[in-house]
Amino acid sequence: MPTIRYELIATAISRARTLIDYNIQKNVHDYYEYLRQTILDDNTLPEDEKTEAKRIIDKDYDRDKIRYNSGTRRICENCNPNCLAISFCEYCIQNYLEENFLNWASGNNEIDILIRNCQIKMQGPDVTVEWIPWYNLQNIRYLTQGGFSEIYIADWIGGPYIEWNSKKQQLERIEVYGVQNFVVKAKTHLNINNCPRIVRCYGLAQDPSNGHYMLVMDKMDVDLREYLRQYHNQLTWKKRIILHPGNILYSQLFDSWCISDLGLCGPPDRSLNSIYGNLPYIAPEVIIEKKYSFASDIYSIAMLMWEISSGQPPFINFEHDYDLVLKIINGMRPKVIPGTPLEYANLMKQCWDADPSKRPNIYTLSSEMSEINALFQNMSDELAGVSNNLETSNIETNCTSSRLFTCKVHRFENLPQPRNATEVDDFNNSNNQNCIITSKISSTMNSNDEKLPDAFKTSQINSENDQYDCKEEILQ
Repeated sequence: MPTIRYELIATAISRARTLIDYNIQKNVHDYYEYLRQTILDDNTLPEDEKTEAKRIIDKDYDRDKIRYNSGTRRICENCNPNCLAISFCEYCIQNYLEENFLNWASGNNEIDILIRNCQIKMQGPDVTVEWIPWYNLQNIRYLTQGGFSEIYIADWIGGPYIEWNSKKQQLERIEVYGVQNFVVKAKTHLNINNCPRIVRCYGLAQDPSNGHYMLVMDKMDVDLREYLRQYHNQLTWKKRIILHPGNILYSQLFDSWCISDLGLCGPPDRSLNSIYGNLPYIAPEVIIEKKYSFASDIYSIAMLMWEISSGQPPFINFEHDYDLVLKIINGMRPKVIPGTPLEYANLMKQCWDADPSKRPNIYTLSSEMSEINALFQNMSDELAGVSNNLETSNIETNCTSSRLFTCKVHRFENLPQPRNATEVDDFNNSNNQNCIITSKISSTMNSNDEKLPDAFKTSQINSENDQYDCKEEILQ
């Protein structure tokens, strides 16, 4: 029997998702029907792998039907209610979990209530949260330090629930599962645990040696920043455009990006006159007003867009101090990298506008990114493969500095109101002479302009040895 190649299945499903046209596939049912048909038409997969891909898609479809309470209902042959899922009955699983409430306890009534509420709202067997006895976690090893938590990896004996056995009327597990866990306040994370782009949380556990509670989560392979560092020179814009640093993690097996380390923990004694975060990603108005908003999140996305295009964190050679804050408030932004598609660059600039009201909302941003993505996926590999290969070996900087990766408490006072830069602004006059990053930019896209659609003519930045944002790229 041939081995199922799950990496190729994940790639095929991911490719199908990028081709979704939300003007045509307007609801969750059209979305999944399109995915199924695209997989059936995919010549890269043999029939057995198409069948497995369809099973994975149908499982996700069941979860989303429950999540959105939408779809054709059927009568369950076991418990009789009209359920939405096809591969399982959500009511049977909820009844099974409720009957098991008395068979476990964490020792903390608030945590017990939290887990039970999550189980009642369960949207699928493989997203069922539970209390995990400490003795089921073996071979526990320290991995790294988060913002205000420690991260460990371990082997979970028994593993998570993976599917519902309708004949036996019980949830079934896999045997041994490697997991990631860390100390956080769990409530917010569990409330969004059903979202597909959040690293999966399987439950809570408690270390009996110190009483610390932990979330038991999927172990991902690498974070976005390390992925960019390793593969920047190999990434084409066709690949780069679908990247959705430290808290954005990649699973090689499922070819998917998820968010983790949601910043739920922070310093308990933080002043009301301070802000907490990673300074280059904090919007100017947040630095002034100390209040986050949906618009300030869009600004942070712009900084991630620039990091994806450049392969390095923004303001990498600046100290995270008052001088950098003044520059950001006065309109300094990272300089657009040669070879960046014009539509991508314009959207990024709009997202980092000093005026929050001029930034797109998340729906507009998602729609425009989907359009750019779809155009790139429909290009030939020859055209979409052209990229701005930043030669990272020539970058004179220390990319491993801890200040680039950690959130801290910042307090700044007596600052001017944020603004966009003008043509007369020159940020070269800085006491910090480390603002220049010398690198060779291989911008082969310019030589192929006549082959590209107008939407993807690149920004004309005539410099072979460019400088990193010492002079502002003017916002139009």
